[in-house]
Amino acid sequence: MIKAVIIDDEAEGRNVVSNVLKNYCPEVEILGEADSVASGFNLIKKTSPNLVFLDVQMPDGTGFNLLEQFDEIAFQVVFVTAYEQYAIRAFKYSAIDYILKPIDPQLLIEAVEKAGRFTPAKSQAAERVVSLLENSKNISKIALPTQNGYRFVKVQDIVRCESDNNYTLFYLQSNEHFIVTRTLKDYEELLKNESFVRVHQSHLINLNYVEQYIKGDGGTAIMSDGSEIEVSRRKKELFLMRILHK
Repeated sequence: MIKAVIIDDEAEGRNVVSNVLKNYCPEVEILGEADSVASGFNLIKKTSPNLVFLDVQMPDGTGFNLLEQFDEIAFQVVFVTAYEQYAIRAFKYSAIDYILKPIDPQLLIEAVEKAGRFTPAKSQAAERVVSLLENSKNISKIALPTQNGYRFVKVQDIVRCESDNNYTLFYLQSNEHFIVTRTLKDYEELLKNESFVRVHQSHLINLNYVEQYIKGDGGTAIMSDGSEIEVSRRKKELFLMRILHK
């Protein structure tokens, strides 16, 4: 019997995984569900599962943040995520599977079958996850959830992101722009290891596309697309440090 937990901030995502497991994977016992990094960590510590279905982006951090909290990894991980990135290759090579949203039930079933065939020692599981965490720092492409589906975008093509309440406007090098159904904070966390910096409550910019900085209280960043982005006084020091030491 495979003992599993499901960690995803979206109830719909948890329900899809749970329903597929209950209907097609009788060898899996679901020990519980969680909707955040904090509650997910506590659930794993409490239940000691063999298998964790884990979302990447959650309100209080990422799935990687959750894994980094463990001194010893004694479980397998299947990422259920909307984000396509370099680390995806590492998941495959390290026998850590992944499923892109929207979820294909057949892929979920196959991931469970793989988990059933491969029961690594604790040291092996820990080694694979460490490799995963290292590779997760390099993002190539992300899948952006829009109102009509998903838009796949190369990170290097993103000029800037702008908050629109619970949505985010993405502006690309091609002068295209579109709205994404997640908050700016989500993308600040995802892109923090890339060339992006949050310069204002409403703006996340790619430093590679900054053409000029105009001094002021906080100042203004002139972007390659002609936009003038206000730098908040609180973010000025971080912005200047990042842009001057690129």
